[in-house]
Amino acid sequence: MMLQDDTGVENKTVVQKEQQGLPRDIRHGLSPELLETVDFATLAVRAGGRRSQEGEHSEALYLTSSFVYASADEAAKRFAGTEPGNIYSRFTNPTVAMFEERLAALEGAEKCVATASGMAAILATMLALLSAGDEVVVSLSVFGTTRVLFDKYLAKFGIKTHWVTLTDVQAWAAAIRPATRMFFLETPSNPLGEVADLCQLAELAHQHGILLVVDNCFCSPALQQPLRFGVDLIVHSATKFLDGQGRCLGGAVLGRSELLQEVYGYIRTCGASMSPFNAWVFLKGMETLELRMRAQSDSALLLAQWLCTQPAVSQVYYGGLPQHPQHALACKQQAHFAPLLSFVVHGGREAAWSLMDATRLFSITGNLGDTKSTITHPATTTHGRLSEADKAASGIVEGLIRLSIGLESRQDLQNDLAQAMP
Repeated sequence: MMLQDDTGVENKTVVQKEQQGLPRDIRHGLSPELLETVDFATLAVRAGGRRSQEGEHSEALYLTSSFVYASADEAAKRFAGTEPGNIYSRFTNPTVAMFEERLAALEGAEKCVATASGMAAILATMLALLSAGDEVVVSLSVFGTTRVLFDKYLAKFGIKTHWVTLTDVQAWAAAIRPATRMFFLETPSNPLGEVADLCQLAELAHQHGILLVVDNCFCSPALQQPLRFGVDLIVHSATKFLDGQGRCLGGAVLGRSELLQEVYGYIRTCGASMSPFNAWVFLKGMETLELRMRAQSDSALLLAQWLCTQPAVSQVYYGGLPQHPQHALACKQQAHFAPLLSFVVHGGREAAWSLMDATRLFSITGNLGDTKSTITHPATTTHGRLSEADKAASGIVEGLIRLSIGLESRQDLQNDLAQAMP
């Protein structure tokens, strides 16, 4: 049997192996059989691997805008979709495909579509699956820019949003209208770490023919796999923990193939595509995802417990604390409690800013999910575009500080916060 790569070039290395009686297909990191049996850590390193005839060990970076064909007939078949293969890197690129396959394996999804950013993933989902006149129900506890997307931009195209409390299932039920097509939420939420009951929301949504879409970026598949609880689609900001080192922008939408076809069509047509270079970076990041998430979550839990003892702190928000309202639910849905936590200091904005400015190890930045710990004042940055009423409804008070815990020594981070306390 003569094997070929996506360009139609004979894979001589594989042929040679088979002629030697070794049936291993070196073009792929894992066989379909192994994909079904190996653990998460192995999938994070091996899933989605493709090799060219050169037999490279590390995933190849295909920096090309287009691909050539052996004939005009082959080109026509590729564009018509009657023959598989690469066409144009806006919607077919081997490196991006490797990223998509690996993340799909980690989430247990049939298909993944990569996007240019996390916000592009949300927009692609909405524009691909909703139409003018449709309505969506969205948690109040979402990223500030996500709220702007729904209220300002999607509203311009006739998509109406109803805002509800994340943890109040009855509020979700009461918000359903005949035109409701989708539920959208983050769990855990940013920045307060609220946890939604995914099984209850999935049951409610499906009773009414509604799609349930969940942003899983703050746990990542290393700690939470929402599809297991009945969720229809997952969105990711790969910029965060999937990369893990603050290097590149990217996003993804995952779920059943039938739902992802329209999302893929939107990306192919509208061009909110992931760069091959960024996909290559994310592939490297995912190799250490489980190790990072568990180590960072361990440190976050210890820091949350310590913050509860500080006189300057009035409230700590972290799902790993027994006093958290959804602690039991977090234990059920998550393998750990994630590296993101927040707390409120007495004294409002002045005290919060003073603490942030006094830290020496934390990076003051709006990003999260980095190996370097970051510190943020949500009311004036990530959620700064919200009205005062919307901030109040979302629990974004002036004394609130968000931490994303990295891989530094937990004791060093604690010492830094201790010396910075007002």
